Amino acid sequence: MKELLAIQEKIFPDILDVMQRRYKILHYIKMMQPIGRRSLADFVEMKERVVRGEIDFLHDHGFIAVTAKGMKLTPEGLRMSEELSTFINEISKFRVLESQIKDKLQLEHVIVIPGNSDAHETVKEQLGKACVQYLSSILSAEQTVAITGGTTMSEVANMMTPLAHAKNCTFVPARGGLGEQVENQANTICAEMAKKANGKYRMLYVPDPLSEESYQTIKEEPAIKEIVELIHDAAVVIHGIGDAVTMAERRKASSTVMRKIKDKHAVSEAFGYYLDKNGEVVHKVRTVGLQLDDLKNANKVITVAGGKSKTQAILSFFKQAKSDVLITDEAAANQLLKGDSL
Repeated sequence: MKELLAIQEKIFPDILDVMQRRYKILHYIKMMQPIGRRSLADFVEMKERVVRGEIDFLHDHGFIAVTAKGMKLTPEGLRMSEELSTFINEISKFRVLESQIKDKLQLEHVIVIPGNSDAHETVKEQLGKACVQYLSSILSAEQTVAITGGTTMSEVANMMTPLAHAKNCTFVPARGGLGEQVENQANTICAEMAKKANGKYRMLYVPDPLSEESYQTIKEEPAIKEIVELIHDAAVVIHGIGDAVTMAERRKASSTVMRKIKDKHAVSEAFGYYLDKNGEVVHKVRTVGLQLDDLKNANKVITVAGGKSKTQAILSFFKQAKSDVLITDEAAANQLLKGDSL
C-alpha cells in the first residue's frame, strides 16, 4: 500500500490532498445529512467554489444524492466513507496529532475525531461512537465497566451497540450522582449502555455530594458496600472531564464552595475532584464510589473529552490522574499541543 501510494504521489502529487478533502466532505455529509452546500462549506472550512466542484464529482460518481432538503450519502457513498476512514486516519494529520498527544501526555492510546464538539453536537456523538468502537476492541466477557455521568458519557450510551466478543458484562456507575439531571446521571447512563450491549447493570442510589456524617453511615450499609466493591473491581473505567465552574453550578454547589473553586482557580472536575491548572486538588466532593487513587487498579481507564473549551481541563486532569486512553476531537487536540501556554 505504501509503495503504491508513493508511486501515485509522484505521478499525481496532490492525490493525498484530494483524497482527504473528499473524505472530509463525505464524513461531514454523513454526520449532518441532509445538508446544503453553503452550510457544508462552512463546516469543512473550504471555499464554496471548491466544495461545489467536489460535490459535482461525488454526485456524478454516485456517492451523494442531491435533494430539495440537501445532500445525503448514497449507500455507495456510505460504504466509500467507511472504507476510506481507516486509510485516511493512517495518512492524515489526525494520526500525527494522535502520536504527538500520546507522547505529550504519556498515554497508551489516543483517538482524535474531526471537528469541534463545542460548535457541533454531532462531533460529540462521534466521540461516543469512537469510544464504543474502542471498548468493543478491548472488552472481554464477564468484565465490569464503571461509567461516570455527564453529557459526553450520555453520548457514549447513545452510541452503544451489542458487544459480540464481550458477553455478560456488567455496567456500574463509578460514583453516586443523584444530584445530576436524570439523563446525565451515571445510573441512567450505565443502565442504557448495559441494555444496548446486552449486558447487566447495577445501580448506586447515593446522593452526591454527601456530608461527612452521611458518608460514614451510608458506606457501611451492606447493599452499598457490595456495589462499591464491584465498582472498585471494575476492569474498565470510562469517564469524562468537566469544566470546574460549569460542573459546580450544575451540581448546585453552595456559595462557599463556589467561591473556593473560583478563588483557587479550579479548571477541571472529575470523580468529584476539582483541580487547578497544575493538577492540584482545590476542592473534593465527598462521594461514594471511585476516587482518583482507585484508577490505578483498573486494567484500562478511558477518558472521553472534546471541545476547544475543555483544553485546560484535560491538561489539568492528566497532571493529576492515571488514564490509559484519551478520545478527543480535533479542536481540543490542536490546543492540547500548545500546552501550558494557554
